[in-house]
Amino acid sequence: MSHADTQLKEQKDHGTSLFPCALYEVCEEKNWSGVPHHWHDEMEILYFSKGSYTLFVNMEQFQIEEKCFYFIYPGELHAIVPHSDSTESALVFHPSLLGFEYKLFPQCLKPSNPAFSPFEKEYRKVFHIFHQFPEDSLSARLFIQSGIFKMAGILSTFPSLLQAERKTDMRIETIKTALDFLHSHYQEKLYIRDLALQVNMNEQYFCRFFKKVLGKSPITYLNEYRIKQACILLQTTDLPIMEVGMDCGFFHLGNFMKEFKKYTETTPLQYRKKS
Repeated sequence: MSHADTQLKEQKDHGTSLFPCALYEVCEEKNWSGVPHHWHDEMEILYFSKGSYTLFVNMEQFQIEEKCFYFIYPGELHAIVPHSDSTESALVFHPSLLGFEYKLFPQCLKPSNPAFSPFEKEYRKVFHIFHQFPEDSLSARLFIQSGIFKMAGILSTFPSLLQAERKTDMRIETIKTALDFLHSHYQEKLYIRDLALQVNMNEQYFCRFFKKVLGKSPITYLNEYRIKQACILLQTTDLPIMEVGMDCGFFHLGNFMKEFKKYTETTPLQYRKKS
């Protein structure tokens, strides 16, 4: 039942309409490039069990050097950059599964907190259920939902973990509008002016704004996103290399090869053979 995918590809739906819950995992992955900035309408529990990372959540950065949990609320812009061999998983579920206010989840949970050990134990149970049962198993759905309730119950017994409501930053809402457009049009010829137009900014100001929020230029983000999509196509299809590049917005093979090697340190053909 596990949706193991070393690219942790963002999907429109996590799980199914009947059971909006999914598990994504990266196990001992040496060449995992992380997860680009994205957001979704679901709650996400990130479990960093091995490795070091930088986690971006809205306008904040967190350096992770030990195992811990982070909790991403619906609509929060987030990204993961690994700095070493990675073992990480993400439990993503729609708040409707809870039936109560999801905001009892703290921002993070570390081993020094007394809630960590029982929470980790329950999370691991849910993790194993995803691996033990077929995807359409009613038993699995009941056990998983029960496990999520138990995790929430553990946190609720530690009032010190509760925090004030996270405020909405309009800069994040603005960048999400631009990224929405980029994610929908990355296969086309895309210019800075196209993105800037979506948020009513001039090109120069938009570039400065984008880099301040995401830490990279719009073109760098666009090329990284295109290469990640190309990696998925190389892993999951038999399309010719040139066609993969064109499907991801690279209309010249030489440019595709150059950008691919820049971000992956290998060629598309070598990447496909290793996948």
